[in-house]
Order: sequence, then C-alpha cells, then structure tokens
Amino acid sequence: MNRTDDRLLPVLLICAQAAVWPGAALVRGAVPPASALFVAALVAGSVTAALALRRTRPVAALVVVAAACALGAGPLPTGAMAVLGTAGVASALFTVATERDTFTVVLCGTALAVWQLLQGISLHGLSDRDGLDLVLTALLYATACGAGRLVRRTRRARRAAERTLKRAEAERHRLPEAERRRMERELHDVSAHHLTAVVVTAGAALGLRDRRPELADEALEFAAETGREVTRALGAVRAPTPSREELPSPEERLRALVEGFRRLGQRVDREIDALPDGVVADAVYGIVREALTNVARHAPGAHTTVRCRYGDNRTEVAVTSAAPPAGSAAHGADLGGGRGQGFLRARAREAGGRLTSGPTADGGWEVRAVLPGRTAAPAERPVPRNYRAAQLTAAAGLVLQPLLPALVIHARPTSNSTQVSAGVLFALLAAAQAVALLWLRRAPRTARVVLLGLAPLWPVAMAAGDYSGPVALPPALSILATCAAIAAQASRSGPGVSGAAEERRRVGPVGLFPGAAVVVHATAVVVAVLGRGTSVPLWAVVGWATAGAALAVGAAGLVGTLRGRRDRAARGSRDERLAAWTEEAVRDAWAERRRIAAGLESTVLARTADMVTEAEAGRLDATAERAREALAAMRALLDTVRQGAAGPELRPQPTLQALDLLARQCRATGRDVEIRLTARVPERLPTAVDLAAYHAAETVLAAGGEEPAVLELDADGVMLTLTATGVPRAARPAVRERLAARVAALGGTLITGRPDTVGLRLPLAPVPQQGDEERER
Repeated sequence: MNRTDDRLLPVLLICAQAAVWPGAALVRGAVPPASALFVAALVAGSVTAALALRRTRPVAALVVVAAACALGAGPLPTGAMAVLGTAGVASALFTVATERDTFTVVLCGTALAVWQLLQGISLHGLSDRDGLDLVLTALLYATACGAGRLVRRTRRARRAAERTLKRAEAERHRLPEAERRRMERELHDVSAHHLTAVVVTAGAALGLRDRRPELADEALEFAAETGREVTRALGAVRAPTPSREELPSPEERLRALVEGFRRLGQRVDREIDALPDGVVADAVYGIVREALTNVARHAPGAHTTVRCRYGDNRTEVAVTSAAPPAGSAAHGADLGGGRGQGFLRARAREAGGRLTSGPTADGGWEVRAVLPGRTAAPAERPVPRNYRAAQLTAAAGLVLQPLLPALVIHARPTSNSTQVSAGVLFALLAAAQAVALLWLRRAPRTARVVLLGLAPLWPVAMAAGDYSGPVALPPALSILATCAAIAAQASRSGPGVSGAAEERRRVGPVGLFPGAAVVVHATAVVVAVLGRGTSVPLWAVVGWATAGAALAVGAAGLVGTLRGRRDRAARGSRDERLAAWTEEAVRDAWAERRRIAAGLESTVLARTADMVTEAEAGRLDATAERAREALAAMRALLDTVRQGAAGPELRPQPTLQALDLLARQCRATGRDVEIRLTARVPERLPTAVDLAAYHAAETVLAAGGEEPAVLELDADGVMLTLTATGVPRAARPAVRERLAARVAALGGTLITGRPDTVGLRLPLAPVPQQGDEERER
C-alpha cells in the first residue's frame, strides 16, 4: 500500500466515529460539552497520526492507539470511543500481524487482551457479569491476528512465486550461454591437459632420441592412450549424462591428477583435504588441473606444491611452482590460446569465490583461490535474546499498569459468589476451538471432530453461567471456527485437485463435515433457544436455525472454493510459464551443444584419431605434428564458439542426453531434481524411444510442484523403464493422458502406483505398425 492508502483508513474511522458520537447525540438534540469534544479531538488526532504510521512502526502504533482510546474512554460518554477502540485497535493489530514475526504478534494480542481485561477490573471491579464482552474482544483480536498472518503468508508465497518466475526467466536466457561457456571451458581443459601432454612428451622424446631412444616408445604409447582418452573426454563434453557408476571422491580425483603429472616428469607435492561433492569440488579440480598444465607448458621440471584446505568459512586452493630448472626446454610454451587465466577466474567466480595469480619472489608462479567453505550460505541471524526480554518486559509493564490505581489508590469491593460466569466458560470454549484450528493442517480429521464436539457445549455454558444476553450470539460465535475449517477444506479441494488422496477426502468421513456441521450447530441453536424459553413454534425454530447454519456453512464453503480456485489458477499459470520457459531454454541450450559437437566431429576428433593412428604406426614426428594440429583445430573451434547459433527452425529435438539441461533448469527455479541412470541402460537407444523418454520426463517435471523429484531410468534388455518420484501433480488426469499418448504410440505402458510416483515402460525394439505387418504377410 502507498501513503495515500495508509491515510485513508484513519480518516474513514474518524468519520465513522463522528457519526456514532457526537453525530448521533446531535441528531437527538443533545449537544456534548466543549471539554468532551476537546478530549475526543485529541484522541482522534493521536489515533489518526499513529495509524498513518502503522506500516513502518506497527507495534508503536498499536500501543499509541490502545492507550489513546483507553484514556479517552474515561471522561467521554459511552460510545464515544466505540469505533476507534474496536476497529482502530483491530486494524493496528492486523498490521502488526502482517509486518512482524509470530512471537511479536502473539505477545501483542495476548498483552492487549489481558490489559483491556485488567483495565475493566480497575474501573469497575470484579463482578458476576456474563463477561461476553471479554469473549467478543478476544475473538476480535484473534480474528485480526489470524487474518494478518494469513495475509502475511499469502504475500510471502506470492513473493516466492515471483522470485521463482524471475529466476526461471533469467535462466531461460542464461542456460544456452552457460552451456556454451561450459563446453568452451571443458574443451579448453581437454586440449590443455591431454593434447598438451602429448606434445610435451613427444617433444622431450624427440630431443633425447639419440641419448635415450627408449623414450620414443614410451611417448608413442602415451600418445595413443591419451588420444583415446581425449575421444572419451570429448564425448562426455558433448553429451554429459548422469553417472552410471560410483565416481571417485573429489580427493581421489585430485590425487590421481597429481599422479598423472608426476608420470610426466613433474615434481609435484600435495596437501589435500577431503572435499564433498559439489560445485566447490569441481572448481577446485578445474583450477588445479589448469594450473599444473601451465606449469608443464612453461616451467617443465619445476618443483610444484598443491595445497587444498577445506574449512568452515572458506576453501583455500594454492598451486605454487618454483623457477624452472636451468636448461629445461618448454616444449609447450607456444600451445596456449590465452584463455587459461580467464577460465580460472570464471571457475572461481561461478563457485562463489575469487582467484588471483602472479609471480613469486623466487621467480616462480602461484595461483591462489578462495572459495566457499562448509557454511557457504550465511545462516539467518536469530532475534537476540535481550530483544525478546525487552519485549516481554514492556508487555508485562503494559499489562500491570491498569492494576496500579486499583491496588494503590483504592480497593474495589469484589464478589463472593462461587458461580462461574458465562464469560469464563465462553473463553475456555473459544480457546479450545482456537487450539483445534491450530492443529487443522497437521491433524485435519481430529481437529474437525473436536470442533463438532465443542459446538454442543456452548448451550451448556449458557445454562451453567446463567447467561442473559442475546440467545443466538454464543452459538453464532461457535460456528465461526467451524466455518474457518470448512473454508480451509474447500480451498484445498475442488476440480483442480486430483489423485487418490483427494478421492478419499471427498468420499470419506471428512467429506461429510459440512453436513455434520449444519446439523450440530442447528441443534445447538435450537437447544439454546428452547432452554431460554420461547413462544415461537418448534418447527420455526428448527427451520430458522437450520437455514442460518446452512447459510453460514455454505458461505464459508463458497469463500474457500473461490479462494482455492484463484490459488490453483495462479499456480497453474505459473507452472505453464515455467514449463514453457524450461522447454525453450533446454532446446536453445541443446542446439548450442549440438552446434559445438558438430564442430568437434569435423575438426578435433578427426585429427585426434589421426594422432592415434600415427602413434600406433610408430611415427613419433607425425604423432607430434598431428597433436599440434589437433590443438590448433581446438583453438580455431574455440574462436568460433562465440558465433551465434542457428535459427530456431533448425533446433534439434532433445533426447535423454539433454536430461542434465532439464535438471539444471529445474534447479534454477529452486526445485531439486536428481537424474539417475543405471548401468543397464544402453549407450545408444532407438531414436523414437530416446525422444519419447525425454518428452515423458519433460511432461512429468512440467506438471509443477516444489517437492524434490528423482527420475530413474533402467533397462532389462527388452524394456526401458522411467520412474519419477516426488511428482504428486503428475497424477492429474491431463498429465496422465499426455503420458499415455506418448507410450501408446510405441507400444509401451503407463505404471500407476503411489500418488507421488509415475512410471513408464517403453520397448527397446521398434513396434511394427500395421502397414509393416501387411507388407511382411
């Protein structure tokens, strides 16, 4: 709300209060005294100023409004503060509930109710009045607090949904660029590490051919093995898939990396802490690999130290090399493309850290990175204990303040009656209903049964407390909690919700709750009216009671249904936008991947295959030349990677190899999605099965939801099985129809199980169509 809206409410309250008093008195011809009008103007000005600032200072505004209304209620006649004392205080308390935490809200509401009770005791003393005003006041404050918390939760949910949409929209534009950067970085790492090692080894063997001819055979064997490793690594770059086996730990990968450079003749010492899998471990591995490769290029034989320290606050990585030995030849000094330092900084930045590099005092070189540690995300700071203590102290002072005049100045006579007033009984019943509403989400059936059981007790409390007020008021108050439960139930059910759980809710005992509520509350009204005594015919009492209860229950159900329909429409619209953006982002990223992969096929992979052929033939000079050509082709490919992709009409359809992109896009929106691929899934699937399985996974995840999801693929040689867990919205009929249509086209089956699980079975062998069968016959 803006400032105009904040000022509008107090003005409306002042106008309403002026209409009640002194407006009503003036209409009757009674002119209030000037002193009363002056006091009323002071109170109205204080309340207006406080309510205008209720957004920025909600607790202070509540205290000022309550104190001003209490001070004005003493010298002013009855009704002079009726509107400001109820609607003004309630609106201030509502603002506290929307702007502050639950502890503050409960403390303010409780302290205000107790303070008002003690204020009445100090003014009028203890009496045997029915105390219904206390119940009404508590109900008003509870309603204001509950409505404020509901508005706060709705606003937070709306803001969270808006943030999710913003992340998804940003990721839609970022994912293709991120995929291009990933492939560019991985291609650079492969060329820098593997192909550079071949050139360095071959150059050293050629330089020592006369003195150590045995190095030539070792260099040729190393070149052939490395070439095959390059082919496998580039295949993983083109189509990264979920792991089919248990990967080594990050610490083991770093140790293996260091051992590989030691086999190249590098003197490398290591001090490596254990790291958990994740972004930080991947960044550490990439930084160490690039730094060691640069040492092998520019300072072969230099003593190098690799340190990795993993702590609570940060992870420190340092690769320090000494000056190269005298007379050492740098066979790979001209192999770099000038991108290494940029990739190093990009890795550190993407992991949430920073990287520096530069020469050391002894002529060497050092690469140092600082990355997040165990507690990368700062925890939310709790409210200090002294602040809570100050809140409790202030509340206690406010509560005890009304007792000072009664205890110090004079004592009021108290009643010796042993009869419990109806107000106390009503307050206990209202408290029990409030507790039942608090348990409505955790134990809905039990809470509804408790609410129905408490409704008949209100006429009993009326009789036990000798209640003499309006006979229909207590039963009307009792039905409010039941209506709140009915509205909550209606908002969670309806045509937009499906599945086994909803079916059980509709046909089970909970589905009878609205009808039972009408019967129970109508009976309570009839008993209360008959207990008081009436000349109205019984059938009229029963009819009016049933009609009133049915009207209240029906209105609550309608409000809940409309609210649930609005929430489901908003959620459906958001899910559709997320699905559309995810589909577009994945297809663009997949097109970028295929574009770069096509360049790999025709350049680097072809020259790498030639290098392997030359190495197996025993031609060391040609092997070194082919390795240099492969490096040159890699540099040329990296130079053209930044060119724009082909038009959208040429975007290829994603297959299961694009599941990593799909999972990455889902994680960008805050949903944890895990892809599992067992070792029995073939490396190559029939095209139709590959496409159908991917689109089925896309359909399941596009159904929406915030729950963590797991997609597992398995095969038994005949059928490919896709099982999705953690997808309760996939049980919707529309989603199941789309899935059934996809599997039916291939002769597969749709597996139904738990409400949050869906599975598909697709035949790995193509299903012959009718025309094919006729041709075979």
